[in-house]
Amino acid sequence: MKVLLLKDVQGTGKAGEVKEVKDGYGKNFLIGKGLALHATTEVMNKYKAEQKKKAEIEAAEIAEAKELAQKLESSKFTIKHKVGANGHLIGSVTNKEISQAFDDLGVKIDKKQITLKSKIKTVGIFEVDCKLGHGIHGIAKIDVIAE
Repeated sequence: MKVLLLKDVQGTGKAGEVKEVKDGYGKNFLIGKGLALHATTEVMNKYKAEQKKKAEIEAAEIAEAKELAQKLESSKFTIKHKVGANGHLIGSVTNKEISQAFDDLGVKIDKKQITLKSKIKTVGIFEVDCKLGHGIHGIAKIDVIAE
């Protein structure tokens, strides 16, 4: 019997492969546990259509992430922070403040996607790395000024 594997099965194959297996193993174990489907032409066509749709969605997400990365790199963001008597910031600039500065200019980035090389504790211009998904990163320049 031919089956289309939906998940990786050790000793049988990887997800998406069509394998020839014994009837009992295919019906009782693979299909019974939801690890595979009987490989009919209808099932194969449906699987190929789903894979094509996933690829199109992923391509759209990658294009959107690249566009956002270009927008981040071409823009300059300003953050106002309290400064102490010695010229250093009181506390430090947090990911939440950076995320809010992005939101003010219409760029939606979660604070968890922002990575700082070191804590921002002085006034100046700093580079911030933003993870945008699918391995795409955007570098944003942030100008920290005294409030």
